[in-house]
Amino acid sequence: MAVLTINGRQVTVDAPKSTPLLWIIRDTLDLKGTKFGCGHGFCGACTVHVDGVAVRSCKTHLAEVDGKSVTTIEGLSEHGDHPLQKAWVAEQVPQCGYCQSGQIMQAASLLATNPAPTRDEIVEHMNGNLCRCMTYPRIVKAIERAATDVRASIETQGAGRKA
Repeated sequence: MAVLTINGRQVTVDAPKSTPLLWIIRDTLDLKGTKFGCGHGFCGACTVHVDGVAVRSCKTHLAEVDGKSVTTIEGLSEHGDHPLQKAWVAEQVPQCGYCQSGQIMQAASLLATNPAPTRDEIVEHMNGNLCRCMTYPRIVKAIERAATDVRASIETQGAGRKA
């Protein structure tokens, strides 16, 4: 048995400790936003956050997340209004959409630690998240847009505290 917090909710999972987190998320917990891509951690479609860090859930075993906090695309924002999700729509990023949850989760880990990334930092951070539709320029543009929104939100919150 493993106990973990997924999207803010504590769950107990009865599965072999070697079970990939991806299958716990999709099959045991019935959260289908995280996708199976390659099964080897190369494509990024299965990206989730473990204690705030982006990881490939196909290569992360249940034993590695016991007692930890996992966030999937479903837990990124309760109403789908995270700045990245809004920017993805505004920039019309998805075509087939299959890789998008992994792309957004990878980008969210960047913005959580660097709300003002340069274009080069974005490209470097997103390296390894593959998109078969080749929407990379729109992905970068959406991350830049979301970063602007995140910074504006931080500035607004800071101004509210000073008043």
